[in-house]
Amino acid sequence: MNAFRIARNELRRLSTGTLPKLALVALVLVPLLYASFYLYANYDPYGRLDKLPAAVFTSDTGAKDSSGHERNVGREVTDELVKSGTFQWHEVSEQDARDGVRDDKYSFAIGIPSGFSAALLSVGNFQPQQATITLTTNDANNYLSGTIAKQVAEQVRKTIAEKVGSEAADRFLVGFSTIYAKTQEAATGAAQLADGATQLKTGQQKLADGAAKLADGSSTLATGLSTLKSATADLPSQTQKLASGASQVATGDQKVADAASIAATASSDIQGKLDSYRTQLQTDLRDAGVPDAQVQAILAKADQLRSPVDQANGKIQQANGDLAKLADGARQVSDGAAKLAAASPQLASGIAQASDGANQLRDGASQLNDGEKTAVTGTNQLADGAVKLRDGLAAGLQQIPNPDDPTRNATANTIADPVAVNANGEASAGTYGAGLAPFFISLATWIGAFVLFLILRPLSTRALTAGAAPFRVAVGGWLSSALLGIAQVVVLFGAVTWLVGIHIAHPLPAIGFAVLVSLTFTSVVHALNAFFGAVGKFLGLVLLVLQLVSAGGTFPWQTIPDALYPLHVVLPMGYAIDGFRHLFYSGATTTQLLGDVGVLLAYLVGGILVSTLAARKRRVWTVSALKPELSL
Repeated sequence: MNAFRIARNELRRLSTGTLPKLALVALVLVPLLYASFYLYANYDPYGRLDKLPAAVFTSDTGAKDSSGHERNVGREVTDELVKSGTFQWHEVSEQDARDGVRDDKYSFAIGIPSGFSAALLSVGNFQPQQATITLTTNDANNYLSGTIAKQVAEQVRKTIAEKVGSEAADRFLVGFSTIYAKTQEAATGAAQLADGATQLKTGQQKLADGAAKLADGSSTLATGLSTLKSATADLPSQTQKLASGASQVATGDQKVADAASIAATASSDIQGKLDSYRTQLQTDLRDAGVPDAQVQAILAKADQLRSPVDQANGKIQQANGDLAKLADGARQVSDGAAKLAAASPQLASGIAQASDGANQLRDGASQLNDGEKTAVTGTNQLADGAVKLRDGLAAGLQQIPNPDDPTRNATANTIADPVAVNANGEASAGTYGAGLAPFFISLATWIGAFVLFLILRPLSTRALTAGAAPFRVAVGGWLSSALLGIAQVVVLFGAVTWLVGIHIAHPLPAIGFAVLVSLTFTSVVHALNAFFGAVGKFLGLVLLVLQLVSAGGTFPWQTIPDALYPLHVVLPMGYAIDGFRHLFYSGATTTQLLGDVGVLLAYLVGGILVSTLAARKRRVWTVSALKPELSL
């Protein structure tokens, strides 16, 4: 009797009658009922969070920001939460929110206390306070609701922090722009200062040169005036003597002029008398009957005799005029000398004062020259410093940020939220249900294998009685469960993909891998039932529990206690889950997937070997085999 015949006989036994057939169908549908309904119920719970009732309240009274505008951040946050639709938000009072969470009316409540805006905006006024929001949860309602609420509260906190941080950074960058503008004005002024300092430097150098020339000229002037002062020291007495002498000369000249005037008068009188004598002579001659020619000859002779007298009279008259002029000039000289003598003391005093002033001018000009030398040095330093200031402000201006409005807003947002997560998943499950599918399909496959042996006999008593080879008996007893297990996973995959809507990246290899998992699990459960009998069913449940806690179906297996690590490494369900994940999400045939297949094949072969050993033992009948103490 071969193994296929043994399996066919077992299946024929189960298909005889209506109830056995229904039982057989029920066995095939057990994994479907377990996995598909559970996956359907948990397909996308996060997509239905808008059905979860949550309360929000605000007691914030608002505050003024650094620019003086009235803000009520609590009101803004509350409105944004209610409008978001992420949950079934209800805006209520603080007391109603607390009562609602306690009475399971709301899953959780988020509250914004009074003074929230004042604390949040205090940073801009340099009076920092930490703003708080309140989160009220009740794990008696649902533990995961509290976990979700904490994540929501953290997201709200992060959003508020980003918003306020962005506004603060924007004000900070606006301040930079203001600094940039003022520094630009300062740089322009520094450039003008540098130009003016350069011009001042040139002018100061010219002034210094002029001061040096002034010092030299004033020194020469002081020397000359000192010489003039010495030379004019006797000027008043000398001019007085000059005035006295000039007065005497004027008096003498006047006397001479008076005498000359008398002589000129006398000479004029003589000329008059001579003219009279000539006229009388001419008359007497004519009266005497002297011919005119002789008269004229006599008169001409008389005129020749008179000529020296006329010449002498002309000289006298000329000398009289000259002496009169001389007397007038001498008088004028005398008057001028008198005035000079009167003014000489003042002139000498003025020359002395001018000499003293020139000496002071010389000393002042010398000090001015020395000061200008110092001023030139300072002006050079001022010019150099102004150039450095101009260049430094120009260089510093390039280091001051001056972004435009879009750049400033983008920079402020980046400062408020500097790190972004660029999710680059190698594989994505998509939904919560798809993420749990590998675990629940593996679990359903084990349960399906377990329930098969509630009605299947692990070893054929007829084949054992007939003396069939233990290997054939073992394989024959396993084949019937293997065929039913294959039917289970095929039906299960059809429901999971078509009805529930779980997307599988690589469906054909996934179905093949599921068949391998079913064959392995049925082999292991078959071996337990074949070797241990009724106790094997209990051991199957124990193995199920051990695999549930160590397979890493929900949380990563590394998070389980260290004592359970060996169970994860040894038991097969963890490898089944790992293989399903690779095929469901990435569809990649990796070395790790080949390792999972290798472990399952090893369990498959091991289960058949254990079943063969159990068949060999069952060839010898014992009292406990004929009448077991416990029968399930």
